[in-house]
Amino acid sequence: MPGVGIISASHDCTIRLWALTGQVLMEMVGHTAIVYSIDSHASGLIVSGSEDRFAKIWKDGVCVQSIEHPGCVWDAKFLENGDIVTACSDGVTRIWTVHSDKVADSLELEAYASELSQYKLCRKKVGGLKLEDLPGLEALQIPGTNAGQTKVVREGDNGVAYSWDMKEQKWDKLGEVVDGPDDGMNRPILDGIQYDYVFDVDIGDGEPTRKLPYNRSDNPYDAADKWLLKENLPFSYRQQIVEFILQNTGQKDFTLNTSFRDPYTGASAYVPGQPSSMSAIPAKPTFKHIPKKGMLIFDAAQFDGILKKIMEFNNALLFDLEKKNLSMSELETSRVAAVVKILKDTSHYHCSSFADVDISLLLKLLKTWPPAMIFPVIDILRMTILHPDGASLLLKHVENQNDVLMEMIEKVSSNPTLPANLLTGIRAVTNLFKNSSWYSWLQKNRSEILDAFSSCYSSSNKNVQLSYSTLILNYAVLLIEKKDEEGQSHVLSAALEIAEEESIEVDSKYRALVAIGTLMLEGLVKKIALDFDVGNIARVAKASKETKIAEVGADIELLAKQS
Repeated sequence: MPGVGIISASHDCTIRLWALTGQVLMEMVGHTAIVYSIDSHASGLIVSGSEDRFAKIWKDGVCVQSIEHPGCVWDAKFLENGDIVTACSDGVTRIWTVHSDKVADSLELEAYASELSQYKLCRKKVGGLKLEDLPGLEALQIPGTNAGQTKVVREGDNGVAYSWDMKEQKWDKLGEVVDGPDDGMNRPILDGIQYDYVFDVDIGDGEPTRKLPYNRSDNPYDAADKWLLKENLPFSYRQQIVEFILQNTGQKDFTLNTSFRDPYTGASAYVPGQPSSMSAIPAKPTFKHIPKKGMLIFDAAQFDGILKKIMEFNNALLFDLEKKNLSMSELETSRVAAVVKILKDTSHYHCSSFADVDISLLLKLLKTWPPAMIFPVIDILRMTILHPDGASLLLKHVENQNDVLMEMIEKVSSNPTLPANLLTGIRAVTNLFKNSSWYSWLQKNRSEILDAFSSCYSSSNKNVQLSYSTLILNYAVLLIEKKDEEGQSHVLSAALEIAEEESIEVDSKYRALVAIGTLMLEGLVKKIALDFDVGNIARVAKASKETKIAEVGADIELLAKQS
C-alpha cells in the first residue's frame, strides 16, 4: 500500500496493515472464511476476496461494502479507474464499477440476482442435508419397511417430512422440516455464521472476553487448535479449552488426545528435520496461566482532561512572574492541541504523523516545567508512544540527543515522589514495549529503570502497584526473548518481592506471579527461583481465595515439583 506499508490477506479471516518495520498498524475483521486476495487503490480503498463468497471494500479499516458472489472469490483487483475485477469459483470474471454509465442493463442484473438465489438454494440444508440432495415426491411411491419410518423429500424450496403408516400402507405428511442442525433460528451466530454453541471465554489478566464457536460435529481438539491460532493465544491453553468444551457440551465419553493436529491441514505441524511421527514425544504438562506471550500496555486516556490540565498549568505559569518564561506561547499551545487531536483519531494511526517540533515541544516541557506540573505532559507522551510515527520520532530524539526519557524517569522517581508522576512515568515506559524498535533501549537501561521504580510495589496507590507489576511482566517476556540471564535474575527478584508482599493489590500480585512462572518455564533462572524457595510462595498463592491467584500458584508449584 504505497506510502503506508503492506497489506496482507490471511487464513485466519483477517486483513492486516503493516508498517515496513513489521509492526501491525491495523487489523480488519469482517470476512467469515479464508481471505485469499487483497489489493489497494490510490484512493486509499482496499478490496479483499474470500472463501465466504464476498468481495469486501474497506476504507480506513472499516468495511464499507460487501459484494456477494455465487462462489468463492479467488481474486480481487483494482483497475486504474477505481473499478474492481473479481475472479469467482464459478468460472466467471466480473467487473464492478462506481461509474453509473457503465452499469450492466437490468436484464443482466436480474440474471445475476437469479444466479445468487439459485446458488444459495442449492446450498440450503434441511435437517442437516443439502436440499438439492433430497429426493423428490417420486420417492413417496416406494413403500416403507416398518411403521413410523420417516422420509424427508424436496417440495419446491422446502424439505417435507413423511411418516409410513403400516396399516394404511401410505405415507402421512408430518410437515415442513425446520430448525435443522445447520439452519435453526435460535442457534447462536458469530461473524455471520450459526453454531451449536458460542461460549464466552475469559482468559483473565484484564483481557477482553473472547468468543469460542463450536458445533457438535466438530472434533474439540481441532476446534481448540483453530481458535487458539485465530486468537493468537499460547497452545499451553489447549487442554484447558478442550476440557471446557467437553464439560459445557455434555460430551462425557470423548477420548482425550493431547497430540497437536494442525487445524487447517489435519496433520501435525511440520518441523524441518523432524520425523513425521510425533507420537513418541511425551505430552508437556498444561499450565493455566503461563507462559505469558505478548506485552501489556496502558492505552486508555481521557484526552480532554489531560489537555485541560496542561492548559491550567500553563496559565498558572503565565501569571507567575518568576516562572512566566516557562509557559507556552499561543502557537505552542495550539501544537499541543494538534497532537492530542492526532492521538484521539486512532482509526488513522496508520497514515497520520507528527511534526518533529511536536515531539521537541513535549520533551522541552518535560525538561523545564516544575515537577508537580509534568504528569499531564508525560500522559500525552505515554499515548504518543503508542502511535507508530510518534514512537519512531521519539526514539530518534533519544538516540541523537541526551536521553530525555532517562532524565524523566530520574525526575519522577526522585524524592519527594509524587504518585501522579510515578503513575504516568511507569505507564509511559511500559507502553514502550509495544514497539520492538525500543527493545534494545529497554534492555540496555533495564537496571536503571527497575531500580528507579523499585519502591513502587509498596506504594499505597493501587494503580502505581499495578503499573509497576505490569512493567515487571513485560520485562520478563522481553528478556526471555533476548536470552538475557542477568536481566531475568533482576526481574525475578523484583517479581518475588511483589509476590511476597501481603498488602499488594490482587491484579498486581497476579501479574508478578505470572512473571515468575513464565521466567521459570521459559527463562534461564529456574534454579535461582528454587533457591529463593519459590515453592513456598506458590503454596501461599495456591491457598488464596482469589481464583486466578490460586491457579497461577498451582502452575508455579507444579513447575517447582518437576524440578
